[in-house]
Amino acid sequence: MLLAALCCLLWSFRTSTGHFPRACASSKSLMEKECCPPWSGDGSPCGQLSGRGACQDIILSNAPFGPQFPFTGVDDRESWPSVFYNRTCQCFGNFMGFNCGNCKFGFWGQNCTEKRLLVRKNIFDLSVPEKNKFLAYLTLAKHTTSPDYVIPTGTYGQMNNGSTPMFNDINIYDLFVWMHYYVSRDTLLGGSEIWKDIDFAHEAPGFLPWHRLFLLLWEQEIQKLTGDENFTIPYWDWRDAKSCDICTDEYMGGRNPANPNLLSPASFFSSWQIVCTRLEEYNSRQALSRTPRLPSSADVEFCLSLTQYESDSMDKAANFSFRNTLEGFASPLTGIADASQSSMHNALHIYMNGTMSQVPGSANDPIFLLHHAFVDSIFEQWLRRHHPLQEVYPEANAPIGHNRESYMVPFIPLYRNGDFFISSRDLGYDYSNLQESERDIFQDYIKPYLEQASRIWPWLIGAAVVGCVVTAVLGGLTSLLCRRNRKQLHEEKQPLLMEKEDYHSLLYQTHL
Repeated sequence: MLLAALCCLLWSFRTSTGHFPRACASSKSLMEKECCPPWSGDGSPCGQLSGRGACQDIILSNAPFGPQFPFTGVDDRESWPSVFYNRTCQCFGNFMGFNCGNCKFGFWGQNCTEKRLLVRKNIFDLSVPEKNKFLAYLTLAKHTTSPDYVIPTGTYGQMNNGSTPMFNDINIYDLFVWMHYYVSRDTLLGGSEIWKDIDFAHEAPGFLPWHRLFLLLWEQEIQKLTGDENFTIPYWDWRDAKSCDICTDEYMGGRNPANPNLLSPASFFSSWQIVCTRLEEYNSRQALSRTPRLPSSADVEFCLSLTQYESDSMDKAANFSFRNTLEGFASPLTGIADASQSSMHNALHIYMNGTMSQVPGSANDPIFLLHHAFVDSIFEQWLRRHHPLQEVYPEANAPIGHNRESYMVPFIPLYRNGDFFISSRDLGYDYSNLQESERDIFQDYIKPYLEQASRIWPWLIGAAVVGCVVTAVLGGLTSLLCRRNRKQLHEEKQPLLMEKEDYHSLLYQTHL
């Protein structure tokens, strides 16, 4: 959306980090480097008394990273989350959460034993009540302080190694904006020096798994906030779009007739304030690349045809990489990396302008959710088409934070990149367009054969009966012949077999 003209808030928190469980934001937790809050169900850390989990040491992967980040010990995000904690809750079975108080994705119920599959729908397929409910949930999240998480307003060093905690409350919606900002911001080297060639969620293999987890956690927070356990994020199918068809006041907001750089005052989001970085970065972002057009169906199909998830340097210079092409750093016509063009995922961000066109602050725009839900559906389509093993995801030498066993920044509890390189159905959700495509395959290819078989089934049954009769007759004849052969064999061998009395009689005659 066109939010660039709104005030950027909290710039003074530029050094702030990700999101932390409120229960782990005390000086005691930070100085002991332990985040193992009690579960309210039994009062024990990580719900240990109920068998939900236990407080354990964090084991970090020692697989080497690529050469893109030549520093060590200068960024709190390195070896996440070891700068802040070295012990966290490790949950058992289907339990999950910073205190093992939640269920793993795809499970629910008191003991997390019930499986479920939710479906994300096209936003234009939502009924009016469903669409209005979605918009209302966004607004509610924007105006509700997160009960579970806070954001730090300084680095670990600025907190005097944890003895002086620096944290702020934040609303649920902006919590996720900050998470996206933190994971993609530059490294601060001290003074005015920065290192730009670093991103823990973009321009490398973790791009798709990271955003998959981001959306799942966002859905989970809305479900908890509203009590609507069946809530899912809708997606915007932008293939072949000539313009932004969701940019109306009925959906995500139209242009202000008096100032096209602002949202219409009739929009749900016209009064929203944003948290972001400096406004001048919007212009520099657009100066670096161009968007000749929005992605087409053919572009998506070309992406899906690429068999390699990752290749070469595993960054934005990778060629013939499904990830790099879908992210938008390689041409959807050739698969060759092209820094002069923004395509696919990136094209939508540039096209939308405002906060969407600048990576760290892009999650300010609610369209971000719809856009990334559709990107995730393309990722899911690729997984179902190519059925890659988890080992296809790079184990080593990816840019920092992107190896298979690396913990994803800035999430607590901890999740690995490779954990989300699996089908969405194993994580408890599906997409309506993918379900429809599977039904189309059944209708187009399988159903005609079944119908043809149904028309000839009497002949098939008749043939089966005749076959059974012939088999029975042949079996009987074979059995009879076998019995005759055994009888003849028995008679031929009979003279060689003697009873004991016959043997003694023969022996007696021999002596005589």
